[in-house]
Amino acid sequence: MPLELKVLADPAAVAAAVAERFLQRMAAAQGRGAHPHVALTGGTIAEAAHREIAHRAVDHDLDWTAIDFWWGDERFVAPDSDERNALDARSAFLDPVGATRVHEVPSTADAPDVRAAATAYEELLRGSGAGEFDLVMLGMGPDGHVASLFPGFPQLDVDDRIAVPVTGSPKPPPERVSLTFPALNRTRAVWFMVTGEEKSEAVRRALAESGDLHDTPARGVSAIPHDGTRETTWFLDLAAASKL
Repeated sequence: MPLELKVLADPAAVAAAVAERFLQRMAAAQGRGAHPHVALTGGTIAEAAHREIAHRAVDHDLDWTAIDFWWGDERFVAPDSDERNALDARSAFLDPVGATRVHEVPSTADAPDVRAAATAYEELLRGSGAGEFDLVMLGMGPDGHVASLFPGFPQLDVDDRIAVPVTGSPKPPPERVSLTFPALNRTRAVWFMVTGEEKSEAVRRALAESGDLHDTPARGVSAIPHDGTRETTWFLDLAAASKL
């Protein structure tokens, strides 16, 4: 699988590069008459990229009401909790640009438990009729986890579900909903955004020629090759790339 590696000076440069390519990609998709479906992520670098997208959006002629936004994972907490990935994405990016097709994972106000939340989100995604994402954006933890797929967890081996509940997360909050590998990989493009020296060892493992996704879940995500337009790109700062 061809893989593109972009190493940039610092987190600000990563956010800028991601933002510019995001806007170009959405414009190209709409230019060919496509209706893009995008899976967003959370985290510090994602927040920076979201703000940069909103800042640069004024220079791009996009119909934000014709892009569907989803999440690769979400924390099962109250809808107004600052731990919700959606809360940050809405305030930093989606609301400022006027996005209207925003599909949040059910919160504790919308579902009785995390299993019900995962089932409801899976049904929502299946019902969208999209078939695949145009773009999946992901961060990666120092342990190599992506979305809420953690090393050694049983969700890594689920191949018959779109979304799964996660309990006992090694980082708080303990309950989450995550898309599975099969769902994340049904995309025309996967972009990893990773910054910081503390993630450099996980980056090395993720990009090594051999390794086990049960130890480094990021190894399990790549765009499915199909028509030559699919891509897997890693946006790294110098610190994150320091062990390559």
